[in-house]
Amino acid sequence: MSLPVAPRAGRLRPLGLDEVRITGGFWGDRQRLNASATLDHCLSWVDRMGWLANFQMAADDWLPGARRGREFSDSEVYKLVEAIAWESARGDRSAPTADELVALIGRAQDPDGYLNTAFGRAGQPARYSDLEWGHELYCHGHLIQAAVAQTRVGGGPLLEIATRAADHVCETFGPGGNDGICGHPCIEMALVELARITDQERYLDQAARFVNRRGHGRLADVEFGRAYFQDDVPVREASILRGHAVRALYLAAGAVDVAVETGDDALLEAVASQWDATVARRTYLTGGMGARHSGESFGEDFALPPDRAYSETCAAVASVMLSWRLLLATGDPRYADLAERTLFNVVATSPASDGRSFFYVNTLHQRRRGTPWGPDAVSPRPRSDLRAPWFDVSCCPMNVARLLASLAAYVATSDGDGLQLHQYADADIRTTLDAGNVGLRVRTRYPDDGAVTVEVTEAPPEPMTLSLRVPPWAHGRAQLTEPGGGQARIADAHVVEVRRAFGVGDVVRLDLPLEPRWTSADPRIDAVRGMIAVERGPVVLCVESVDLPGQVDVDAVRVDPRKQPVDDGRRVVVTGSLVEPVGADWPYRDAGTDPSGTRRDADIPMLPYHAWANRGPATMRVWLPTAELP
Repeated sequence: MSLPVAPRAGRLRPLGLDEVRITGGFWGDRQRLNASATLDHCLSWVDRMGWLANFQMAADDWLPGARRGREFSDSEVYKLVEAIAWESARGDRSAPTADELVALIGRAQDPDGYLNTAFGRAGQPARYSDLEWGHELYCHGHLIQAAVAQTRVGGGPLLEIATRAADHVCETFGPGGNDGICGHPCIEMALVELARITDQERYLDQAARFVNRRGHGRLADVEFGRAYFQDDVPVREASILRGHAVRALYLAAGAVDVAVETGDDALLEAVASQWDATVARRTYLTGGMGARHSGESFGEDFALPPDRAYSETCAAVASVMLSWRLLLATGDPRYADLAERTLFNVVATSPASDGRSFFYVNTLHQRRRGTPWGPDAVSPRPRSDLRAPWFDVSCCPMNVARLLASLAAYVATSDGDGLQLHQYADADIRTTLDAGNVGLRVRTRYPDDGAVTVEVTEAPPEPMTLSLRVPPWAHGRAQLTEPGGGQARIADAHVVEVRRAFGVGDVVRLDLPLEPRWTSADPRIDAVRGMIAVERGPVVLCVESVDLPGQVDVDAVRVDPRKQPVDDGRRVVVTGSLVEPVGADWPYRDAGTDPSGTRRDADIPMLPYHAWANRGPATMRVWLPTAELP
């Protein structure tokens, strides 16, 4: 079954790429762009940066002085191979193939299974001599995940390579061996998935060891503290996600995998509790995670400054991975809610409209107009003003590519009684339930339109339950139309169920209200007190200076919260004004005095946050100051 995650237990069974195909709409367009532009773009860049040549030089044993890239650059090649594998399952012929990449990877592997181009050879640091920063186990993890993908979409030689690497890891870090852990989690998820496809429990056992070793001070106390590595508190005792956001989310996802496979309810409950606290206190309106540029990390509770948001794209991908695992384990639709928010407002934001440049970080307030990047430019650091074609650390483009390529596997699930839709996209679904074969055709223009129609194309002979998620912003206003035309307004249910003996041609329709709405923040988020934001359905909106008269700076915007945002059919507009402050030699004033100079009324156009920065240099903000009213 073509699945990134295939638990052998849990509340719900995911449907794979062989059962769900996204056929069009918002996500279909992005999958086609991913296949036709992004994958070739990434392939050309990993070659240009020398990251492919590293493998050939490693095979020829003359690498140390010539190796290029950071110590973890091998992992980017593995993520690209994984993305190409998932694209092959979609059957998009515009995507590149990975045969040459896999052969290149295999030639670089050592006889004992170890595979890394940055360590272990003459003139290089010794193997596992830098567990804090070396990323060796992390790279092995991405190698294994790529092999799992290739195996599940039809097979190939990468599984043998990855299995040898995993055997090496188990021998080196198993009982009686090195009792260390990697500074960057990933190997945990990978080993569990390898156990699932091989039925070799030693891989699951080793994953559990890595999870249980974390939090006991095995890694050095670096400048960011051991919390950076999540090595300050054992996973079972932690109350919230902390430290480097991607590391924290990868570790949590691996812990859920271990918990589900071993029946460890206490571990699962611990991670679910950490997710609850993190979503409630350390997550941006967009679903982004990570408030600090220093350490790429979570901040303190409610410390969510919009203009300093790090909100790394990789952290968004990891958040979706964690939420999906918790959804499968528990069936709780809240996890699908956060995944939807994160997909539309961070994952979809990272790639440009041409699929060839990317955001690494995702600010919610851009104060200065950036300088456009040339097509051959490499950004030496994360920037949030304009998307860059490539980065010295280019983890995010490949992470987005592999998620978009496999996105159909995050759309729907089944259980013994029926089928559940969690994400809304044009899709064709065909699977087998206890009641028999079932086929569905889902058609929607979501998130531009709130109508979701589900037509039955193949019906089992026995009754089944079709479940559809109702997002929190639609509670009390969504409407369901059942086969035969019966309509009902959904009160406050998070999931609406239709149970019946379906016939071919039956249609269920869910209508979700998409009127734009004001959103305010918890008053403990000091950075946005006195401001409001606009959302429309699952999409966060923003103001971009390109749309303002004379392209004035977005900091001139004030909005009137007494007047609701209006959707005129083309865009959302809010009532407000543009303010030009009085110049002064001191940025403070007596309370109660008028801070403004020229003020003019204006209708303020909004656009989806995921679409900003596609029209050249601009300033932008999500959270909007309110007008000082009489």
